[in-house]
Amino acid sequence: MSKQISLSPRIKKSPFYDATIKHGALGFSVYNKMYLPIGYNDPETEFWSLVNDVTLWDVAVQRIVEITGPDAFEFTNMLTPRDLTKCKVGNCKYVLITDQNGGILNDPVLLRLAENHFWLSRADGDILMWAKGVAVNSGLDVNICEPDVAAMQLQGPKSIDVVRKLFEPAALDLKYYDFMETNLCGVPVILARTGWSAERGYEIYLRGTENGSEIFESIMEAGKEFNIKPIAPNRIRRIEGGILDFGVDMNEMTNPFEIGMDRLVSLNTEQDFVGKEALKIIKGKGVQRKIAGVIIEGSPLDYNEYPWPVLLNTEQIGELTSCVYSPRIKENIGYVMIPTELTAIGAEFVVQTNQGIRNAKVVEMPFYDPNKSLSRE
Repeated sequence: MSKQISLSPRIKKSPFYDATIKHGALGFSVYNKMYLPIGYNDPETEFWSLVNDVTLWDVAVQRIVEITGPDAFEFTNMLTPRDLTKCKVGNCKYVLITDQNGGILNDPVLLRLAENHFWLSRADGDILMWAKGVAVNSGLDVNICEPDVAAMQLQGPKSIDVVRKLFEPAALDLKYYDFMETNLCGVPVILARTGWSAERGYEIYLRGTENGSEIFESIMEAGKEFNIKPIAPNRIRRIEGGILDFGVDMNEMTNPFEIGMDRLVSLNTEQDFVGKEALKIIKGKGVQRKIAGVIIEGSPLDYNEYPWPVLLNTEQIGELTSCVYSPRIKENIGYVMIPTELTAIGAEFVVQTNQGIRNAKVVEMPFYDPNKSLSRE
């Protein structure tokens, strides 16, 4: 008997759900209390569509936390270690949300819609409730809610060709991590030059979701001549590109310095934020473990469904958080969280995989396109 996820009113369907069923979604996972398509074909076929052509993703699961009000900037700046004084209206920023211990609660993309109007396009985790809780005794005048917004991602080198057909000419001039407010088929949207693929791409945020399936179909029709395919977020390409997955490669027990995100922590400014004192102490002492990229020898490995032990001289020293076989690099690639002293390039150890013990070696990340020129071009 095949395993399946039982549908429930507790879990929301995406506004694009009917369209994903029509286009052959193979099944669903649950992310932010919403169904997320797991794919329409095998991951390698979807990988080649992503890197060669253009793909459309239903990622309405990226639920938005909206922050408005007279003190919205001060409050949002308090939620993240990243200094938002450098974030202008029309900019996006990748940010971390930290708790009082410096642990990572989420890693959303932040959009600044106005001086005191912010969106957090979040990973899997309830930072809506976290933000509401932080606001209670903050003394700041803010409104926090989840608006009627649903996201899609248009990713791949030919995404610009689809954007050219669907949007006004100004859309072609969007710089990496900027956005614009525009319309798509009469629906107001935000179009952002962002994405989770390490390829050129866009995120489309529908501001009103009544006609989600119709919008999905209109994008598919516009992309037909460019061989557009609906896919799920692709594990192969995100690991190739050095993209970390919240809840897999980091969580509330992980701090920003352990994942190499020092640049997102502003400790030498007047900005106060949740976890600042803890992160000062952590930085002063230095971290005992860090994440590193590895190549794992041997035949192709399946994506790990749980962390795999990392061993040195038969002693467990850490764990492999993500692993996948890259058909382009023709290697098993992944991330390990291990003692800092073992993260030097060329360091060797073994991983207990679901196919036995395998030798592993630390290499540079990202594994492909190290300057991330494909996503920025």
